[in-house]
Amino acid sequence: MIQTGRPAPLGATTDEKGTNFAVFSSVADSVELCLFDNDGTPQQSHFLPECSDDIWHGYVEGCKPGQCYGYRVHGPYDAEKGLRCNPHKLLIDPYARALGGTFSRNVAVLDYESHGADGNLQMNTTNSAPYVPKSIVCNTNAAALAPGPKVLWQDTIFYEANVRGYTMRHPAVGAADRGTFNGMRHKDVLAYLKALGITSLELMPVHAFIDEQHLEDKGLRNYWGYNTISFFAPTSRYAKSDAIAEFRDMVRAIHDAGLEVILDVVYNHTGESDRAGPSICFRGIDNLAYYSTEPDDPGTYINDTGCGNTLNVDHAQTRRLVLDSLRYWHREMGVDGFRFDLAPVLGRHDHGFSAKHPMLEAISTDEELRTAKLIAEPWDPGPGGYQLGNFPSGWAEWNDRYRDSARRFWRGDAGTAGELAKRLHGSADVFEDSGRQSYASVNFVSCHDGFTLADVVSYEHKHNDANGEDNRDGHGHNYSCNHGVEGPTKDPSILGNRRRHRLNLLATLLASQGTPLLLGGDEFGHSQQGNNNAYAQDNEIGWLDWSNIDKDPEFTAQVRELIWLRHNTPLLRLRQFVHGTLATEGGEIEIRWRRPDGQDMPDQDWEQTRSFAVAVKEGKCDGETAAVTLLFNGSHTATDFELPVQHDWQLAFASDADACLQGRVAELPQQTIAILLAQSIYRPPNKE
Repeated sequence: MIQTGRPAPLGATTDEKGTNFAVFSSVADSVELCLFDNDGTPQQSHFLPECSDDIWHGYVEGCKPGQCYGYRVHGPYDAEKGLRCNPHKLLIDPYARALGGTFSRNVAVLDYESHGADGNLQMNTTNSAPYVPKSIVCNTNAAALAPGPKVLWQDTIFYEANVRGYTMRHPAVGAADRGTFNGMRHKDVLAYLKALGITSLELMPVHAFIDEQHLEDKGLRNYWGYNTISFFAPTSRYAKSDAIAEFRDMVRAIHDAGLEVILDVVYNHTGESDRAGPSICFRGIDNLAYYSTEPDDPGTYINDTGCGNTLNVDHAQTRRLVLDSLRYWHREMGVDGFRFDLAPVLGRHDHGFSAKHPMLEAISTDEELRTAKLIAEPWDPGPGGYQLGNFPSGWAEWNDRYRDSARRFWRGDAGTAGELAKRLHGSADVFEDSGRQSYASVNFVSCHDGFTLADVVSYEHKHNDANGEDNRDGHGHNYSCNHGVEGPTKDPSILGNRRRHRLNLLATLLASQGTPLLLGGDEFGHSQQGNNNAYAQDNEIGWLDWSNIDKDPEFTAQVRELIWLRHNTPLLRLRQFVHGTLATEGGEIEIRWRRPDGQDMPDQDWEQTRSFAVAVKEGKCDGETAAVTLLFNGSHTATDFELPVQHDWQLAFASDADACLQGRVAELPQQTIAILLAQSIYRPPNKE
């Protein structure tokens, strides 16, 4: 027996007597709630008895947490008009907190059977229930997680990791916990991250996702997770039994270690792919509400994501879904911030991108999200898809211009010193006009997408044959170099140059204004064998090889020292953009760009120089001063740098052990970076 129930909240909501079900569909003639045993055996079904403002709802007494269910939507089917209601397809509740079972490729999951004589899609009447994950009723009275540490933006260091790949080969994690949320909270894993010095663990997608058809055809799997089918349910791939409980336990443990949890979220497309993809959730519930379609061809999806479909954030219900999902993960699952994949989709109207799009404004101003860090990946494949610097106040953005300029400079490209200087400065030319501060620039030299740092210095060409796409996929412009040999080598000279090159890039990153992001494994030389698009490599190509630490433990120690230096040198992480001299409440901050001879760098010299210095000084009203000087020798010859005479200097870090101070001169070997601190503020790094 089913009762009327209520239209809010959406999803399955339990109380002491039963469960209320509510689902949005503006096109349905009726919505059927189907209940299942845990093994997928059908129990009974009920038509939701009421529809209030396009919300179908009903209350089932005696329905308890753990109950498996799904929906069948009865309504118009005309694929060419974008109407895809097919009651033969069991559909996931868009608000389901958990999913049971797995998705299986079978013709039954397609809502069409064949192309008719006129070329149109015809309804497929095969029951898809055996092949589709079941939604699970969850206890909606669980207490929200306590908030994590509140790391100030200017103190933040992101560290990107894949839950599965990070621990699949970790020696301390037991076999049963490898590649899971439990593995990610292992005490040795968290102790390592804490000792490394990062503040914020940025996890690649954990929302429930499926493998793409073309990967299954090749015997591959989606490793990265950017193919979401539920924006509330954590993927069961990363859990032993209870994904919600295990995710929450992981977050608690990470918080207890003093670290933030940042989640990579994919509110731009879903795993239902293009018009010929499976019908497992949004397509069958209300296709035109959830997906953007061509204005003159509603049967065809707009593909601004390159993944077959694009979420329709111009629709109020889709915006509500995104906001409700974000609130849930922030409040109940303890997530401290979000990195938005292909974020221009969230600001794109039919006429183009707008930072004032209702979706972006809703996220930016939502009271429940005011403490969450918001980070945009500011590009997508759609029209006008490159929007670096154009997101609203309060947002930070991944800065690919930083990556490219740092790689090009240290590769030895001519005319790149001036561009690198702008990135070192926090990319004021990109972010300052919008009123944001320097930490809005999320700086990185490598990330999950592209070469790892070890591969940046070991390969000049991508080697993606394992992806089964004839090496056509992945970036063609990596700004990498191999130092004379493509791939692995035993030549000590080449290995030495590669090692120094890696240190140059990481030291540049950690000494730059802005917010640094490290790719997990770069600190100990993880390689993907030249694969710069390892999204399908759920294997030893993608999984971190922790034995690399033992091959060069000093390198990891040097990265740890760089992070320590950043934390203990406020002049390396200023909030404000400083041009020349900036007055502050307690004095002034000064920045100067200099030639190796100690003179100010004229604008006309930037194009030709390969070596320069940047000096940052803070003078306080009480006479105390602090100063840091960064030396960049990008030339292929040794270079001497004249140092400012106002301070006694300490060489805090150099990427080449032969770098040294001789009085007021710093002698740097070729292709070397050095960080100097005024003796008054220098503290030896913690070697523990």
